[in-house]
Amino acid sequence: MRQLGLRSEAMPEAYISYLQDPFQWPYMSMLVRTNADPMKVFGSLEQAVWAVDRDQPVSNPTTLYQIRSSSIAGPRMIASLLGLFAGLAFVLASVGLYGVVSRLVTERTHEIGVRMALGATAIEISRLVVGRGLVLALIGTGLGLIGSAMASRALTSFLFNVGPTDPLIFVSVSVLLIVVTLIASYIPARRAARVDPNIALRYE
Repeated sequence: MRQLGLRSEAMPEAYISYLQDPFQWPYMSMLVRTNADPMKVFGSLEQAVWAVDRDQPVSNPTTLYQIRSSSIAGPRMIASLLGLFAGLAFVLASVGLYGVVSRLVTERTHEIGVRMALGATAIEISRLVVGRGLVLALIGTGLGLIGSAMASRALTSFLFNVGPTDPLIFVSVSVLLIVVTLIASYIPARRAARVDPNIALRYE
């Protein structure tokens, strides 16, 4: 049993009669399984106890779900905050990627004009821009995977029945970042493909 919480180690445990308990605990817990609303059953339990001993206090009704939730409240809050920060970082990374690709297109306007003047098609220009963004995404994703694998060890204490290096999560996030990169690169690539070679060649 894990009496001290989900993060504690499961220990062997035996249940004995309270009359055989040498410690004489000052309180007892009654466990009830029901298909009805647990809080609505509490009144009936009180009456059943008082039918045996009218002076026996009955208090603190708690469901197993509440006990489990309170035991992981701290890790759950930390995980929620980490998820929020991860979402913000993802948005900032997407916006930053779009800005970087757009800046690269602007700086290479003259080069794009030369390529188009020499016969490069709009598809080739788009492929060039998207490919550059994809290279940046692959490099960033690779570095991110290495950093995540190293940092995930610190999150082991907050995880339950989940490994710190879940391959599915790593692959899913990597694919999502690459897809976002392609989308973020598409708009600059489309703009680059529409560059007028005469204007681009005069661009400084």
